[in-house]
Amino acid sequence: MTLDFEKGDGLVPVVIQHADSLHVLMLGYMNAEALEQTRREGKVTFFSRSKNRLWTKGESSGNFLWVSEIREDCDSDALLVKVRPEGPVCHTGAASCFREESPKGFLYELEQTIAQRIDSGAEDSYTSRLVQRGINKVAQKVGEEAVELVIEAKDNDPDLFKGEAADLLYHLLILLKAKGFSLEDIEAVLRARAKK
Repeated sequence: MTLDFEKGDGLVPVVIQHADSLHVLMLGYMNAEALEQTRREGKVTFFSRSKNRLWTKGESSGNFLWVSEIREDCDSDALLVKVRPEGPVCHTGAASCFREESPKGFLYELEQTIAQRIDSGAEDSYTSRLVQRGINKVAQKVGEEAVELVIEAKDNDPDLFKGEAADLLYHLLILLKAKGFSLEDIEAVLRARAKK
């Protein structure tokens, strides 16, 4: 990667994007030193134009941006950094500095929440307790929710139908995590099928 820092007086713009949901989270700037520190530490460090120094996102809040991937643009004068944020990204407490919300984004956020609950092993978490009971119990729960959705599909109550669809999707995300897969893995299968 040979970035053209000269074009921007020693700085390149950096678009920060959520690695899972693909939400654009924020825009910052890096100089060569900030990029090197970002690569070395695995968390995003910018060059702050207002502070005139290197600034690691989260250094005071603890809301670090953990790097998943770094890409340069076609002109080698800007970066796209895909991250997994630890907490809100914006100083206002919002997930994105652009306040962007989307259903796809929420599903990926939900997937992350499910993963955190399972990984923590918290006894007060339904999700964690279900996984601790074993893969058969998780799979059984998905089956139960699927049957309940089919039953509601035959009736005419849209709220109950949507509720059962949500329950099925939630439990499917739990099953995916328990089996070591992600929503992205399933999207990849669907994309491959769509190309045929």
